[in-house]
Amino acid sequence: MKNIIGLIVVLLIAKVSLPQYKPVGQGSSLKFTIKNLGFSVDGSFSGFEGNINFDPQNPAGSNFDVTVDAATVNTDNSLRDEHLKGDTYFDVKNNPRIRMASNKITAGKNGTCIFNGTLTIKGKTRPVSFPFTASPVDDGFLFKGSFKMNRRDFDIGGTSTISNELEVNLNIVAKK
Repeated sequence: MKNIIGLIVVLLIAKVSLPQYKPVGQGSSLKFTIKNLGFSVDGSFSGFEGNINFDPQNPAGSNFDVTVDAATVNTDNSLRDEHLKGDTYFDVKNNPRIRMASNKITAGKNGTCIFNGTLTIKGKTRPVSFPFTASPVDDGFLFKGSFKMNRRDFDIGGTSTISNELEVNLNIVAKK
């Protein structure tokens, strides 16, 4: 019995010792760029929530589980934004959040880390991997990374005139 209590205490101390952060709205952004009929269209999401356990000295012990509010899609065109919220695109009524969760964080080259995990949009989960940086900010970190994805992997847009591939840029401020 003493061994079980001792193990629980050790696990709790280990969990507490890993710095935990929460994404904050100010300074955070999730932006995307996609081509529509050959023209670049930029957009963004906001409404970040989640938990980030990050130790720059031990990336392998770190983990991310962050969501964004799908209904905040903003392309600076209110008619298009309402269309994107519909079931053919993000289906925000049935899928209100977009989720990114890590499976493994590793040290990369030149001070970067590598995010390996999953991206879930419209109930479809796909693997995602990309390099990111972590810069200290007041009582937290600024995480920056980018990756390309295929919208059709998530059943977004059907046979629309938009390109299949888009680029996603993340700038997430997380604080204690």
